[in-house]
Order: sequence, then structure tokens, then C-alpha cells
Amino acid sequence: MIGAGRNRRRVNRAFASLIHWCRAWGNWLTHLWRRSLQLRVVVSTLSLSLIVITILGVVLTSQITDRLLEAKVTAATEEMDRARSTVEAQLAGADDSGSLQLRLDSARLALTNREPEGGPSSGSAGTFDPVLIVPGDGPREPTYSGPWDEVPTSLRDFVRANQISYQFATVSDPNGYSGPALVIGSPTSSDISTLELYLVFPLASEDRSLSLVRGTMLIGGAVLAVLLAAISMLVARQVVLPIRSASRIAVRFADGRLKERMPVRGEDDMARLAMSFNEMAESLSKQIMQLEEFGNLQKRFTSDVSHELRTPLTTVRMAADLIHDSSDDLDPLLKRSSELLVTELDRFESLLGDLLEISRHDAGVAELAAEQLDVRMCAEAAISTVRHLARETSTELIVDFPDDPVIAEVDPRRVERILRNLLANAIDHGEGKPVLLRLRADDDAVAFTVRDQGIGLRPGEEKLVFNRFWRSDPSRVRRSGGTGLGLAISVEDANLHNGTLEAWGEPGHGACFRLTLPRVRGRKVTHSPLPLKPGNGKPAQGQQLPGTRVGAEIRAERAEAENASPEEARPEQATPGGATTPAVAEPPVPDVQSRLPEVSTVAVQPDPDPDESPTVPRVRERKS
Repeated sequence: MIGAGRNRRRVNRAFASLIHWCRAWGNWLTHLWRRSLQLRVVVSTLSLSLIVITILGVVLTSQITDRLLEAKVTAATEEMDRARSTVEAQLAGADDSGSLQLRLDSARLALTNREPEGGPSSGSAGTFDPVLIVPGDGPREPTYSGPWDEVPTSLRDFVRANQISYQFATVSDPNGYSGPALVIGSPTSSDISTLELYLVFPLASEDRSLSLVRGTMLIGGAVLAVLLAAISMLVARQVVLPIRSASRIAVRFADGRLKERMPVRGEDDMARLAMSFNEMAESLSKQIMQLEEFGNLQKRFTSDVSHELRTPLTTVRMAADLIHDSSDDLDPLLKRSSELLVTELDRFESLLGDLLEISRHDAGVAELAAEQLDVRMCAEAAISTVRHLARETSTELIVDFPDDPVIAEVDPRRVERILRNLLANAIDHGEGKPVLLRLRADDDAVAFTVRDQGIGLRPGEEKLVFNRFWRSDPSRVRRSGGTGLGLAISVEDANLHNGTLEAWGEPGHGACFRLTLPRVRGRKVTHSPLPLKPGNGKPAQGQQLPGTRVGAEIRAERAEAENASPEEARPEQATPGGATTPAVAEPPVPDVQSRLPEVSTVAVQPDPDPDESPTVPRVRERKS
């Protein structure tokens, strides 16, 4: 049993090695077949040629065989007529007193005309061996002369029916021949009424001729196949070489070498292809250069205009501030006009700042002031900046941060600007539904996601959303007063960190933006700690993440309760069953965010998923 198990394992290993070898060869051949156009052309041409040569060889061989056999049968029939006349004359002139056997032998001898050592007779149809048979009658045994056993029984039945018939059969005579033969039989009109005459014609010469024809055709087919393979390889090479040249030149052209062109030789189709390719390359080169010139001109214009507008804007700002400071002495109409002037100047300054920032990125002079810090601080600063937008639109900001500090080497000003733009964009398009800001980190990268439940993005807009001045719906009003450059600048800031900024969205299901940054400056992002596409669950409005604590919101509500009446200071709380119970007084929450009093800090316990969290009461932000 042990020996049988070892043998079985040895056989299995050998079989597995064979399968692995066959699979490797199959993969290599498949790869070669897919990559080589020349190989496919040669193999296809050779396969079709072999099929045509094989069919042609079979047809020719069949036709030659049929013609040889027809000629043999015609000559054998003529020889049978002469032999029958000879036999009938020999039997008519023979002595009737002799025995039947002697008469048959003498008649056969007259047909064969044998020499002293004997041998088969020869005629126009070739050599043949005659056979004379007289069937038995009652108790009398049949009498024959010659190799009667070589005559097929089915042929004798036709001859007995007074028909001249022939049949191909395999014979073996004493002279040493063994092979195919033509046996033709005929009844006779001699005094022996039941005499049957048969001539056996060996087909040795015809067999040799057919073998010669088959060999010649096989050798000719093989030579023709080799020649066709060589010709097809040369023809395919003439076609493939220009294609390979065009491919190499196209790759170089795509790499920025706009002066690459295909050589034009002759006036054939390949030459016309090269001329067309060169014309296309020339046109593309001119258009690319024009676009580069237009782009550089636009960047210079943006940069120059932005710098030139700084001085007059500063002067107008000083005059507007002076007018606004004295607005109490003005009539209401002028006072309102001064407020509008200051508001629009703020927006104009923001637009000018964005233009200057994007021009720095275009010029390649943007610098990264990276430092080691807790990236949660950047998020808190961004939240404090957009909090007034959330209050104006009654939008809840849900923050999902780890308890421990998340240290990374980033530029805090740029990260805060990215998050501010993403949050403002989510509030603008969130339609008052909750906005989730989540932070996660691993050993290599940190990731923020900003998730809203608003109108979402149509297919293809996840790339367009980062274009400059692009708007999904131009008729929508920007509550944040954006300039249309925020997401474009955010992408440049993320690229400056060697990070990524990506978008996902579906119509009616909101959008999600993911910012992924390396924790160490100079490294590249290979993965993200957070998925871009959120789960199926949605954070419902008025629902809070389980295991979270809210800081500034609770303090704001308590301050509001302290300034309210005693009845208002004890609001009723909803229980899960729907009943209301008085709110229980809680001990004061220490102010751990004195530097950012308006930032909502939420600490989470072990990584719950807010998209799939159960429904629990949430504290809503309110205006104080």
C-alpha cells in the first residue's frame, strides 16, 4: 500500500509538471499569436494553402485512378473477346474422345502460349492468367484449369447468368504476385455449354503508376507549401514593416517628439499611408503648438491682470472700508449700497486670490510649506470657515475622526483650503441634507472623504468637476460665493503633495470626494485608507454616529438654554418609544477647543460606518 501511494504521488507530480509545461507553452504561443501580425498572416496563408493542396491532390489522384482503371477495363474487355474466340476455336478443333480436363488444359495452353518454363500470357491489356471452369452437374465434380480459387464467387454468379462481368479483387498467385487484380469473366459458345472463361489481370503496373503519382504530388505539395510560406512571410513583412514603423513613430509623437515623421517610399498604398500619417502629424503638431501658445498667453494674461488689479483693488478696498465705517451717518439707501460694495469687494478679492494662486501653479512656482502636524486641525479650521454656510442652509455637518492624533507632513494652509472647498461645494449641492467629513489613516497615507446626499453627478462629470469654471448646472446659485476655481486649485494642491483628489457621484444619490495624501513628504500615494464609492446606506437627516460625542454643538445648546427661560431651559427629549421625558442636566463640558470655538469636533469609537449605522438621536446644530 505504501509503495502504491508513492507511485501514485510520483505519477501525479509528473502529470502536474506536464500540465504546467503544456500550459506555459500554450500561454507563450497565445501571446505570440496575439502580438505578431506577420505570424498570423503566414499561418493563415499556409493553412489555407495546405487545405487547397490537399483537396487538389485528392481530386487529381481520384481522377488519375479512375482513368487508369477505365483504360484497363476497356483493354481487358477487348482481350476477353479475343480469348473467347481462341477458346471456342480450340475446343471445336480438339478431339472429343479426350477427357474434359485435357481439353480444358489444351484450351488454356492455347491462351497462355507458355514457354517451356511456363508463365502468364501477355496482350494489349498486359499480362493475364486465364481460368477455365466447368461447373459440376449432379454427382460430377466441377472441372477447372488454372487458379480457379482467385475468381470471386459473386463474379461467377453473373457469368452463370450469361453476362460478361468484371470485378476488382486481391489475388495471390504461385508466381509471387500478391495484390489488386482485375478479374473479367464471360460465358462461351462451345460444345461445352456451361464452360466459363475468366482472365485475371494483375494491376501491379497501375499500382506502381499511382504510387509514383502520389509521391510526386506529395513532394510537390510540400515544396509548394514551403514556397507559399516563404512568399507569404515576405509579403507580410512588406506590409508589417511600415505598420511597425508607424507604431514606433506614433509612440514617439505621443511622447512629445512632434518632429517625427514616416519615410515615404514609392507611390503605393504604404506610401499613401505614410503621406497621410505625416499630414496628420503635421496638422496635430501645429494645433498642439497653437494650443500651447494660446495656453501660455492665457496664463500670462491671467497672471498679469491679477497682479495689475492688486493696486487698484487695494485703493478701492480702502475707500470702501472708509465709507462703510461712516455708514451710520448716511441715509439707509447709501448705507445699503456701502454694504453691498464691501460684500462684492470681498468676493472680488477672493476671485483675484484664486487667479493668482492658479497662475502660480501654471507657472510652476507654487511651493509646499510642509510641516509635521495633526491633520485634524486642518479639518477643524475648514469646518469653522464653512459653519455659517451650513447654518444658513440648515445643513448638518457630521464629523468622523479617529480619537488619536493623525500626524502627517503636509502644508496646513493648502490642506485646509482643499477641505474648505470640498465642504463648501457639498453644502452648495447638498440641498440641506447632512454632509459627512471622514478621516482615516494607515502607515503610508491619510484620507479625507466629503460625502453629501444632494443632486449628485452624472456619468462623466467626475472628471469635468475639476475643470476651471465648470458648473454642472449654471442656473444654480452659489451660496458660498465661489469663483469656479476652487476644485481646480484643490487638485493642484493635492498634486503638489504627491496626493490624489477624486470624485464619485450618482444622480439623486449625492457625491463623494476623496483626498488622499502621503504621510511623509516626497512619497507617492499607492492606495487610500478610504473607499471612494460609499456603501449602500445613507446617513439620514437628524441621525448621529453611534459612539460619538459632540463638543461645540452641546456647548452652544447649553449656552442657549442658560439665556432662555426656566421652562425653555429644560427641553423635552424624545425617547425611542415616542414618549417625551425631561432632559437630564449634564455636568459642564470642558472647553478643549478654545482656539477654535466654532469647530465641531467629533471623536469616534472603533470605526463604525455612518452609512450603515442604526438610527439614534442626533444633536442638530443651531444658531446661537
